[in-house]
Amino acid sequence: MRPPQRLLPALTVLLLLAGCGAPASAPAAPPADGVRITSVTVPSGSGGPGGRADPMPAGDSGISAAYEVTNGGTGALAYTILFDFTTDAGEVMGNTTATLRAVGPGATVRGTVRLGAPGPGSSRVTRVKVSRVTKVPAAEAPPEAGACPPSGVRVTADDGDAAMGLRVVGLRLENCGKTDYALDGYPQLELLDGDLSPVRGIRIVRGSGGITTGTGFDDPARPLVLKPGESALSGLMWRNTTESGDPVNVPHVRVRAKEGADPVTVTPHLDLGTTGLLAVRAWTRPTR
Repeated sequence: MRPPQRLLPALTVLLLLAGCGAPASAPAAPPADGVRITSVTVPSGSGGPGGRADPMPAGDSGISAAYEVTNGGTGALAYTILFDFTTDAGEVMGNTTATLRAVGPGATVRGTVRLGAPGPGSSRVTRVKVSRVTKVPAAEAPPEAGACPPSGVRVTADDGDAAMGLRVVGLRLENCGKTDYALDGYPQLELLDGDLSPVRGIRIVRGSGGITTGTGFDDPARPLVLKPGESALSGLMWRNTTESGDPVNVPHVRVRAKEGADPVTVTPHLDLGTTGLLAVRAWTRPTR
């Protein structure tokens, strides 16, 4: 289970669908971190009063939104955008994620997202919301499924697990190259904010750091040699306790498998609270 996310108001754009029937043109809306919805489509009979039900392909509601992404930065960026399809009351009836792997500086890329099949008992969708935009340098984005980067290793983060305020996100390294890959220790981490600037004041500790026991984080680092096709696991652990001070949220983590390795920037959205502490586990082989 992914930890609950705090969505920034600046990244939220609400767009009222103009009734039912033909495609509805959206009024101009301010971009949300470079992302703007340009139009929406709601077919006749999608739930509006008096609408006529047009035939739709199986598994498709016919509801969609066109969008555009403009990179105002100086380098190519990879974007991951979460779109929510909601009711008038803001209830989310479904969501869709769009990934753009490389948008050049100053470039604008356009696309369309679709709701797909509404769930049983869903209420009428009347709004589309850009609820979160995550962007990383294109050269540091995790590779798409099945692709092997020039480094020969693929580093990814999982969706994480949360229980009673304890958070754990797994890191996985796969040797997708053609030669052996040696590891001897811990991944090197750099915490980055939404603008990809370093986050200060967080202590990164090797092992559990006393956060909790019995998780394997205190197992000592051992040399590993991964043959092509083999994998290693690491992880991040923290508590989202909030006491005095301002809570810290870290959307990006730049990961190097070892010193000198190519960086990969993952987006686990760490809600570190006011603890000022993040634990990292040594690379280890998966248990069978």
